[in-house]
Amino acid sequence: MIALDMRLQLLALLTEACKAGARWARACALIGLSVRTVQRWQRPQATGGDLRASDQRKPCTPRNQLSEAERLAALELLNSEEFKNLPPSQIVPRLADQGRYVASESTLYRLMRQSGQLTHRRVERAPQKRSKPRALAAVEPDQIYCWDITYLPTAVRGSYFYLYLFVDLFSRKVVGWQVYDRESTEQASALMQDICQRQGIEPGQLSVHSDNGSPMRGETMLATLQRLGIAPSRSRPGVSNDNPYSESLFRTLKYRPELPVKPFADLLQARRWVGKLVDWYNQEHRHSGIGFVTPDQRHSLLDGALLQARHEVYEAAQRRNPSRWSRNTRDWSRRDIVHLNPDKSSEEDVLKKTH
Repeated sequence: MIALDMRLQLLALLTEACKAGARWARACALIGLSVRTVQRWQRPQATGGDLRASDQRKPCTPRNQLSEAERLAALELLNSEEFKNLPPSQIVPRLADQGRYVASESTLYRLMRQSGQLTHRRVERAPQKRSKPRALAAVEPDQIYCWDITYLPTAVRGSYFYLYLFVDLFSRKVVGWQVYDRESTEQASALMQDICQRQGIEPGQLSVHSDNGSPMRGETMLATLQRLGIAPSRSRPGVSNDNPYSESLFRTLKYRPELPVKPFADLLQARRWVGKLVDWYNQEHRHSGIGFVTPDQRHSLLDGALLQARHEVYEAAQRRNPSRWSRNTRDWSRRDIVHLNPDKSSEEDVLKKTH
């Protein structure tokens, strides 16, 4: 901040220069000051110091600010029997219909915020906080299954077939599927029992993750899981990202060229289509998430040798012609751990346990 005496000297020099014919802007620029600063110095109150940094400045009160009486009257109106359950966006139009104006909608919102009333104003169920599903990690096949149900179109508009699909988290293999004409917890339970029998699942071996649909939460399904010694896991309501592997699988299957252009004529046609597609997916599809091996190869633990062989092929190619690579060859390393809804430290914890 420039001292008062120095400021007065500069103003005197500028005034003298301007009387001699200089222009204000040019004269101010030569001494490194703006014209606005010099104009502020010329005001009478400027002799008391620079008011921009002064603690004596008083806050500017808007001329249209509500008085204390008007503010209390507006709050009383907001909490009246007629409007106590409504937000200002609903109150203002109703007041206008009655030929009344109290304050703008934004002002009423501000009053409610200042008085701590900008929350649920009705006597209703408080919103529930949904915590993230517990973190799961698979280091081998048949540890964690994900499953879901998707719609298949039929010839009758508004009517659908339902594809039940179970996928192994570690290998991405479709371990079980079926197409039904309705959603049912009994049918899901029967399919779950069949899968466990075919895969040789022992009690305490498997966790099954699903969303919150009625077939997943039904008593028959829950009883079956308990009897088989299977730990259930569920997504948060309305959060599809909690079950990403099932959603991704449905997307892959439904965008295959084999999907009929027309809706399925009957249940048999739908089951034949799903059967062929599942065979292709498990036995031919090179899955990007598991190193571009097939789910069957991964499920049979053959992927490690295949990926190592690919690595050796690339190493040999680099030795034959090193100029083709500016850095390392392609990474063909095996993904040993697959996480579902991991916490920030999940990967580090699992790595410590496996080493």
